[in-house]
Amino acid sequence: MSEQTLINELIDLLKPIVLELHYEFYNLEFVNEDGENYLRIYIDNEKGIDLSDCEKVSRKISETLDKVDPIEVSYYLEVSSPGIFRQLFTDEHLNKNIDSKVSVTLKEDYNGKNKYIGKLKSFTETNIIIDFKNRDLSIPRNIVDKVNLEGKA
Repeated sequence: MSEQTLINELIDLLKPIVLELHYEFYNLEFVNEDGENYLRIYIDNEKGIDLSDCEKVSRKISETLDKVDPIEVSYYLEVSSPGIFRQLFTDEHLNKNIDSKVSVTLKEDYNGKNKYIGKLKSFTETNIIIDFKNRDLSIPRNIVDKVNLEGKA
């Protein structure tokens, strides 16, 4: 099974559990770091997330994963908030953060830089537009590595 197929299967399996517990399913990652596998699930809600929220979601997800067992390798389960400097993974995340200060990290240099910090103005299927030094800067999405919140604009 491909990594993307596994991730899609995990999202289909776990997102309803998170929603049933009245949290937003922010994102899911399955990564290998220093030879260890991690299944990371990010949850959120309007009030913020604390340790008891993470524990509650982790218990329910663990029960399901123990029954279904979709991951063939050993891994660590981590449930957490996406954090203050959260990565904006989806168009929905971008849309919720229009007019917020963001950091856009690029896969390659664009106009001589590989990172821009500015206010997120808008986005299209092909570009992310930020206010950079009081000018609109349109960055092609195909060279964007990641977009993170950067604090108040």
